[in-house]
Amino acid sequence: MAQRCEVCGRGKMFGNNVSHAHNISKRVWNPNLQKVRALVKGSVRSIYVCTRCIRGNKVEKAARGRGRPATANA
Repeated sequence: MAQRCEVCGRGKMFGNNVSHAHNISKRVWNPNLQKVRALVKGSVRSIYVCTRCIRGNKVEKAARGRGRPATANA
């Protein structure tokens, strides 16, 4: 699985670990991806989305249940 958000495209970031003795080694920061059941173009799909997109309401989550539409009992 590629470490990339399917909504915003956020991916890995590269940099260095730096110790107190200033020894440098390469490291990678991965995005916080979550598997989410979401509505994509009218159908339900499982996609990997970063938590920023989930918190920012860029993803419309699919309703859990038996597949029947919710009816208002008024």
